[in-house]
Amino acid sequence: MQLIFDGHNDVLLRLWEHAREGIDPVAEFAYGTDKGHIDAPRALKGGLAGGFCAMFIPPNEDYPAREVDANGHYSIPMVGPLEQPAALATALEMAAIAFRLERAGALSICRSTADIRAAMEARRFAAVLHIEGCEPIAEDLSTLETLYAAGLRSLGPVWSRHNRFGHGVPFAFPSSPDTGPGLTPAGVALVKECDRLGIMIDLAHITEKGFWDVARESSQPLVATHSNAHALTPISRNLTDRQLDAIRERKGIAGLNYATTMLRADGMENADTPLSDMVRHIDHMVERMGIDCVAIGSDFDGATIPAAIGDAAGNQALVEALRAAGYGEDDLAKLCRENWLRLLKTVWREA
Repeated sequence: MQLIFDGHNDVLLRLWEHAREGIDPVAEFAYGTDKGHIDAPRALKGGLAGGFCAMFIPPNEDYPAREVDANGHYSIPMVGPLEQPAALATALEMAAIAFRLERAGALSICRSTADIRAAMEARRFAAVLHIEGCEPIAEDLSTLETLYAAGLRSLGPVWSRHNRFGHGVPFAFPSSPDTGPGLTPAGVALVKECDRLGIMIDLAHITEKGFWDVARESSQPLVATHSNAHALTPISRNLTDRQLDAIRERKGIAGLNYATTMLRADGMENADTPLSDMVRHIDHMVERMGIDCVAIGSDFDGATIPAAIGDAAGNQALVEALRAAGYGEDDLAKLCRENWLRLLKTVWREA
């Protein structure tokens, strides 16, 4: 079994939502559930050894439905902005769930690659705290250092909505990622402070202009934790070949997103999506960037994924499909975990 370290999941959001309904998040994660995609037993069964656990603040309003026209095209309207104090309160509640899980021995909150490897060795889920959309962070960045001290080691300045730091892409098909402005002045300051602290910057939901703004302002490797190849699936969330080239030049990573809308040639949300669609995105990114710049960013608990995988327990189905496509064990180790660990060692400035 190839152990997998995953570039993105939303398990903390799911546990937080269920906790608000009175369900114990420790029991749900530690002992297993039939809800969502990730819990400790399913992760262990599928070789999901850990990953970036997002603190994502859900919209205040219902998200608009995907309305597909006669040509199979859609563009989902963006939801409105969030207030910082309320967003911070929600993020802290999600972080508290992660700390409760750590105290219960269900996972380890990792601040170094040594922590990740130790958790893997102990067969304990290796969680890296991530913020997806920086609405919880004050514009003057006064909260960022505290969040870093609490374990935050990765963030995406925006989700697919605009905030004080920058502009996100809508969920639109077909569409270029060049949908609007990029970083704001506050976003530039955020990027520079992340570089100073050693916080990874995730470009998964930002506009193309924002991508190039980060490339200009940051000295870090460029990373899109859960984005695929726009050349194969022209949805706004996927990366153009020019963006993939820039990631290669900076020795960064793009993590394969399992979301069917980002895998299928028709951009549809349909669990009846073959593993071959996942393999062809991996193939394209490897051909464009090299084996060292491609990894996995599942989007478990945040997207409709292929039924052939189903949940964390089915992760090895993708590994087997890649093995059948000709990837050897050394390359599979890179795709599954070693590329993320190499990159994090750089970003976190480990000796």
